[in-house]
Amino acid sequence: MTEQVDSFFTARAAALARRPGTALPADLPEEQALALLEAMTTSRHLDLAARVLRARGRGYYTIGSAGHESNAAVAAALRPTDPALLHYRSGGFYQRRAAQVPGHDGVRDVLLGLVAAREEPGSGGRHKVFGSPGLHVIPQTSTIASHLPRALGLAFALGRTQRLGVEPPWPADAVVVASFGDASASHSTAVGALHAAMQASYRGMPLPLLLVCEDNGLGISVRTPAGWVERAFGGRPDLRWFVADGADPVATVHAARDAARFVRTHRRPAFLHLRTVRLMGHAGTDVETAYRSPAEIAADLERDPLLATADLLVSTGVLTAQEVLDRYERTREHVLKVADEVAGLPQHTSAATLAAPVAWPATTGPAAARAGYADAAARRRVFGDRLPEDEGPLTLARSLNRALLEGAALHPGLVVLGEDVGRKGGVYGVTRGLQKKLGQTRVFDTLLDEQTILGLGLGAGLAGLLPVPEIQYLAYLHNAEDQLRGEAATLPFFSDGRYRNPMVVRVPGYGYQKGFGGHFHNDNAVGVLRDVPGLVVASPSRPDDAATMLLTCLDAAARLGRVCVFLEPIALYHTEDLHEPGDGLWRTAYPAPGSHDDPGLGRARTHGDGTDLTLVTFGNGLPMSLRVARRLEADGIHARVVDLRWLAPLPVEDLLREAEATGRVLVVDETRRSGGVSEGVVTALVDAAYGGRVARVASHDSFIPLGDAALTVLLSEETIEGAARDLVGDDRTTGRHSLRDEETP
Repeated sequence: MTEQVDSFFTARAAALARRPGTALPADLPEEQALALLEAMTTSRHLDLAARVLRARGRGYYTIGSAGHESNAAVAAALRPTDPALLHYRSGGFYQRRAAQVPGHDGVRDVLLGLVAAREEPGSGGRHKVFGSPGLHVIPQTSTIASHLPRALGLAFALGRTQRLGVEPPWPADAVVVASFGDASASHSTAVGALHAAMQASYRGMPLPLLLVCEDNGLGISVRTPAGWVERAFGGRPDLRWFVADGADPVATVHAARDAARFVRTHRRPAFLHLRTVRLMGHAGTDVETAYRSPAEIAADLERDPLLATADLLVSTGVLTAQEVLDRYERTREHVLKVADEVAGLPQHTSAATLAAPVAWPATTGPAAARAGYADAAARRRVFGDRLPEDEGPLTLARSLNRALLEGAALHPGLVVLGEDVGRKGGVYGVTRGLQKKLGQTRVFDTLLDEQTILGLGLGAGLAGLLPVPEIQYLAYLHNAEDQLRGEAATLPFFSDGRYRNPMVVRVPGYGYQKGFGGHFHNDNAVGVLRDVPGLVVASPSRPDDAATMLLTCLDAAARLGRVCVFLEPIALYHTEDLHEPGDGLWRTAYPAPGSHDDPGLGRARTHGDGTDLTLVTFGNGLPMSLRVARRLEADGIHARVVDLRWLAPLPVEDLLREAEATGRVLVVDETRRSGGVSEGVVTALVDAAYGGRVARVASHDSFIPLGDAALTVLLSEETIEGAARDLVGDDRTTGRHSLRDEETP
């Protein structure tokens, strides 16, 4: 099988000739020019080998870098300790970076990924990515530039770690480089990251970020308008612009060096527009003749950067045409030899090993994470003379505020970020006073863009900090949820656990807000969170639980590298009473170190020991269920209330124990009937072959409207009580066992 790009190169390279009077530029020594040719040639033959392996049924990935190999000059302009988040066509960069680190075999790395071998150093054979801790290349799928917010966050965090006394994994003057395609540059994720980078530069914030747009003019078959990238991003005063044509190796080397030098010296972002071509189509299955003319394809072959670099070396007398071809064929032989060696290596054969990087700790189960408290001296530094346990009963909002301070005392790298969290102290006052106590380096406001907020958190976690970003309302999370699903959760999966995203995302949410409602401030959609492998989802209700659960999440993030989403019920933030006005039963004392009995990550808490009925709930459902249980008690129906507290991982062991204790379970779910939490709870009972009676009540499959109309779609206490009485009454009367399904009328 012969690819056109291969035969074209060999024919044209054979005709190259010395041009008298030409020489390499003084600032491009011969050995550096030869190193570029080597990296580019290697990348080209890896692309060709991918097609060979796929044709033989031994390879699984054929999206290549052919035509983009000029990005090797970007690697040459940087240091091997500069963190890189690479586009999937940055093969030349990867090979040049590998050659900069003695003893590293970039050829074997890529081929191991092509055949999905378990020993591949990036993802452990889970996906073909450019990634290696030894090369400081952080694995990315980079399909829609979704890695740019993380790159932005990493560059932002590098300037803050030393101020907090945290040692980052990279030198103080490191540059973060992120490459992406021209089609991806139009994605909202990329545009948002670029906008945030420009605003940071405008505000004078250090942001050593080099953005490299590899522009081949195509997104599969869709053309990027000629000149659009420069029109969209060029000439911005807060984003220094550099441009190079990949078919001109000398100009590319100079532009890459200038861009890298600018970012490293000025600690400001730069955009390198690298014009490239795409050779061999989008992937092996792409028949580009269906949408491109032969003339277009031929024109791109003429602009092959590998051929241009070979011409530079031959025309200046560094190599002869035959020496170029000899090197080319030797590289082919070596790459195919290694390809044969790795093609038979073991792949993953079990779900357990594949999912290991996102699985719960196998040795002790979900309870492996625990809450942590700072030592006495550190606590006094943040709390002053009055410790929170001495303040008396606290509301949920106040308890969370104190837990954030506790976390800051315990974790020097903890940073709180988000819209309005700083001077204002949050819309609901949860972060009030934190900036004054901890300083603007640790508590700061961001621009209004959830993708950027989460990206800042992802980058900060990579840099060694412990980020606690806030998404102001649950409804606003949905436009940025891919930063959790596609970036945060996948990083340990695509890096075989070598990279982690320690982060606790605070999200006010749920319904029942009084006086300030509507869809965007009352949202109960959590299904997308429970679907993300390895993502911890906490849902506290009581103030004391909220404090210990937040500390547990911080510990799970700092110690285990977990990404946690902390769902906070807005309607309970400032609630004080449970049964009657003035009873103060929804305020609790702050749990002092050593005084609490928190069961830990993924464990439920049971209230009461009734033997007639088990009410299983969470969030706003807890006070509602406790009130219903009290009314049932007055009629001789004895119920216990189980607060799940954790929506992922679900506390299945506790759930089953409390279900068996009564033989009757009513799942009280304030989220929607379809895709809500109750589906998972009922399924867990069915999977465990629970033989008792089960029913569920949930909110309607509806968005939440404004005003009192919200109560028509949200779960009510009347519905809970009616279903509870029916469940116990039916069972006592008939002794039937069935699965019932209720929702609010």
